[in-house]
Amino acid sequence: MSTENRVFGKRAQKHIIILASGDKVRHMTLRPWMAALSVCFVSVFSIGYLAATSYLVLRDDLIGGTMARQARMQHEYEDRIAALRAQVDRVTSRQLLDQQVVEDKVEKLLQQQMALTSRHGKLDTLLDRAEESGVSAKETPSVITPQALEKRADASGGIKAIERLMGMGDKKAPDVALAYAPTGGRETLSDRADRMFSKVTLSLKDIEQQQKSRIEGLTAGAAEATDAIVGILARTGVDLPAEALAPQIGETTDVAAVGGPFVEPETAGAFDNSLVALDSALARLEQVRSQAKKLPFNNPSPQSDITSRFGNRLDPFLGRLALHAGIDFRASVGTRVVATAPGTVIAAGKNGGYGNMVEIDHGNGITTRYAHLSTILVNVGDKISSGEAIGRSGSTGRSTGPHLHYEVRLNGEAVDPMRFLTAGIKLSHYIN
Repeated sequence: MSTENRVFGKRAQKHIIILASGDKVRHMTLRPWMAALSVCFVSVFSIGYLAATSYLVLRDDLIGGTMARQARMQHEYEDRIAALRAQVDRVTSRQLLDQQVVEDKVEKLLQQQMALTSRHGKLDTLLDRAEESGVSAKETPSVITPQALEKRADASGGIKAIERLMGMGDKKAPDVALAYAPTGGRETLSDRADRMFSKVTLSLKDIEQQQKSRIEGLTAGAAEATDAIVGILARTGVDLPAEALAPQIGETTDVAAVGGPFVEPETAGAFDNSLVALDSALARLEQVRSQAKKLPFNNPSPQSDITSRFGNRLDPFLGRLALHAGIDFRASVGTRVVATAPGTVIAAGKNGGYGNMVEIDHGNGITTRYAHLSTILVNVGDKISSGEAIGRSGSTGRSTGPHLHYEVRLNGEAVDPMRFLTAGIKLSHYIN
């Protein structure tokens, strides 16, 4: 039995399903929508079953792929981190190495600056000695003081600026390692440090060269003065002892008992050698000048005129030719007579035709005599300094009137005192 329905414009037939079991017969009417619903349910169930089965079958592969992908991403991330750490380590190592190099350079520059400052201290003492000795070096640069040195260094970038740049001062330089990273053409810390080092080094070298030039000029000036004094002394006929011409560094002019093995003076390079040379030149000048000051180069009666010179003349008493062993100064009775050089009084009293006479030993075989004195102011054995009053002029002994008779004797032989008086005038520029 069937019925008809209209589906999509057509009449759909009903389906009757008959179920027979023995004597029992059952039947079901299957309408079209129920068939469609059953087909859909079976299809959905089949798809779900197939999907569940596929998931169960492929789950391990999916999980394994996901884990592999995550592991691969993790490895890539770790590799990137390792690469960045290696880069940071390289940058840090380079920074530490460069900073060590810069610190060494700064230490070297500080040592140079301290050396120049120390040298200036030594040079300052020599300059004082040179000034006291009247030594000058014309057309030479003036010496740079430590204050000027620091100013010059700061003007060129300065060691302090380098210390601040490298974080060596009171404040540490922040993120120093970042200065070594690529800067897109900008100046790096190392470049700035090298530029500053170059400027400061050139500045220090310039200062050192100026100091050396000054020292060389002073050394030449001291040597020139010494040679001039020696030349003037040679024309007087006086031969200075060898020890007087040799530099006596650090010793006094008095003779003292000294000794010990010879050891070269302390030096620390060309600059210190130049200091030693200047010290030696000044010591030699001082020694020669000290010896010259012991010689009778002064005038025994500065305010008096010379009336009779050294040499043969007519004797005023006998009227015949005779040797005048000294020179005479016009001086009224009581005129002050002074020693022409330091020495020791070896005679003070009456001495024949000399009348009242004072004789002084100046060393090196040189003695001076002061005759016809009215008054003697010293005694035998007295130590006399140059310019000290030893008596007063008069007309005692073989004399025609008040005057001073002055003699200079070299190894017992009378020599022309004018040699020494003329030499004294020339030496006044080098001694006084």
